[in-house]
Amino acid sequence: ENEDSVQKTKPADQQIDSLESSTLQSGSQIGSLMSAGATEDSKEKAGALEDQGIAELEKKLPDQIQSLRGEAVRIPNYHLPQGAGDIVMIQSDHTGAVDILSAELETADLLGEQRKAQPPPLAPPTMWTTEKTKEFKAKMGKEKNGRMVVKRGEVVTVRVPTHPDGKCICWEFATDDYDIGFGVYFDWTTVTSTAITVQVSESSDEEDEEEEEEIEGLSPVGDVERGTKSYLRNRYGEIMPVYRRNSHREVQAGSHEYPGEGIYLLKFDNSYSLLRNKTLFFHIYYTS
Repeated sequence: ENEDSVQKTKPADQQIDSLESSTLQSGSQIGSLMSAGATEDSKEKAGALEDQGIAELEKKLPDQIQSLRGEAVRIPNYHLPQGAGDIVMIQSDHTGAVDILSAELETADLLGEQRKAQPPPLAPPTMWTTEKTKEFKAKMGKEKNGRMVVKRGEVVTVRVPTHPDGKCICWEFATDDYDIGFGVYFDWTTVTSTAITVQVSESSDEEDEEEEEEIEGLSPVGDVERGTKSYLRNRYGEIMPVYRRNSHREVQAGSHEYPGEGIYLLKFDNSYSLLRNKTLFFHIYYTS
């Protein structure tokens, strides 16, 4: 703005100088007439012309100066871009090159990448209970893989891949004498085998460390009653958080429709128990 005002005041000064020089020139011309031996009448006429010219110039000069000053101080209206956000300038120490970044655009790009990394939301499961705990335990006790012991402080994760012939996963479980924590999650990954595997961790914290070795980025989920933290990665989706279930009183059952290709993680959590092991009877299958 100062540069503009300086540049615009220069023409004003030049015009004022030109007016003053014209005044001086007219005065010099009138003086030359007087010095040429003109008569008294011519002197009087010249003096009258001089006084009239000076008076007219005095009347015009302030108006022109004011108009020129007004033009000199007039500042153009600049329209700033709306919603441009903060501008960040980064200069390289080696090459000296300067990169200009828009903080708002950078934030939008980062948020867009983060949204792409997050899995889509999963529908909640269908849950129900039955009171035929004795019959269920007797039936699962005869099955080869229908019974296990979840020791104190342990978390057992049953990994169930989606089956190409199935559309829905179903589960049923019960325990002897005491309750147990249970939750369902989904791993958005490519299925290479339909075999069901069981992973045992001595605590939920150890389970977190094992998962951290596979995938970076944390998303806290879990049950506040357990007193321990459970973390799942960006590729994991939560279907049902871990809560303590009264599986020693009723058979806990549920189902969930396949959201796509991946692996279901059924977590049986006994990490909150410091003294008691839990005998678990469970049945996991798929339907079409």
